[in-house]
Amino acid sequence: MKKTLSILLAVALTAGLAGCGAKQTSPASGTPTSTGSSEKKIIKVGASPVPHKEILEVVKPLLEKKGYKLEITEFTDYVQPNLAVNDGQLDANFFQHVPYLQNMVKEKNLSLDYTVKVHLEPMGVYSKKVKAITELKDGASIAVPNDPTNEARALRVLENAGLIKLKSGDLVTAIDITENPKNLKFKELEAAQLPRTLDDVDAAVINGNYALEAKLNPSKDALAIEAKDSPFANILAVKKSDKDKDYIKALSEALTSPEVKQFLQNKYTDGSVIPAF
Repeated sequence: MKKTLSILLAVALTAGLAGCGAKQTSPASGTPTSTGSSEKKIIKVGASPVPHKEILEVVKPLLEKKGYKLEITEFTDYVQPNLAVNDGQLDANFFQHVPYLQNMVKEKNLSLDYTVKVHLEPMGVYSKKVKAITELKDGASIAVPNDPTNEARALRVLENAGLIKLKSGDLVTAIDITENPKNLKFKELEAAQLPRTLDDVDAAVINGNYALEAKLNPSKDALAIEAKDSPFANILAVKKSDKDKDYIKALSEALTSPEVKQFLQNKYTDGSVIPAF
C-alpha cells in the first residue's frame, strides 16, 4: 500500500509541474509570455491622413499574410509623430521627407533613421485671388510652411516659377532672398494651416498631402508645382535600433510593393502623388 501510494503521489506531482509549465508557455489567450516567442506581431505606425494613411490601408492585408497586424495612428502635425517613435510609443511613422527628418533629428537630438522612400507629393502654389502666377501684384502676400526644410522647399518652388531669387544652400529662408522684384511679403505658418489661409493671403505654397485634404488638385489648381525630380520623397521613419528588425523589414517591403505602386498610379492619375521606388 505504501509503495502504491508513493507512486501515485509522484505521478500527481509530475503532472502538476507539467501543467504549470504549460500555462507559462501556452496561456489560454494565445498571447506569448516571456517564456514563449518574443517576436513582435503588432506594428504601430503614425501617419498623416492623406495619402499616407490610405497607402498604409493598402499595406494592411499584405502584412497580415506575413503574420503581422498593422495599427495606424493619425496625426495632423509634423512634430509629434517623430517624438512618438523616438519615445517608443510608435514603431514607425510615415509622413515626412528625408531633409525634414534629418533636420528634426539634429534639432531634437532624436535617434531616428529611415528605411525606404515611398512616394513624392509635389508642393504647389495655390491661390483664390489670381488665376496665374504672373497675376500676383506688387506687395502680394504669400504663405509658406514655417518649418525649415519645407520653407526652403517652398521658396525654391517660387524661385523656379521666376518670382524670386535665392542664395545657394539647403535651408534657405526669406532672409536669403537676393531678388524680389514684386516685393512679395511672406507669412510663415504651420504647414497644416496653409489651405485655410487662402482667403486671407494672395497665394500659399502648400504641401501635397495638405492640398489633397483640402480638395485641391495639384495638376489643375496649382499655379506652379514642384519638379518631379525633387529629392523630397516621403519615407518610413523608425528608431535606429529597430531598423533591421524583421517587422520593420516586412513593413518596408510592403510599402514598396507592386500593390502600392499600382494603387498610387491608379488613384492619383493627376500626378499629385507619384511612386518613389
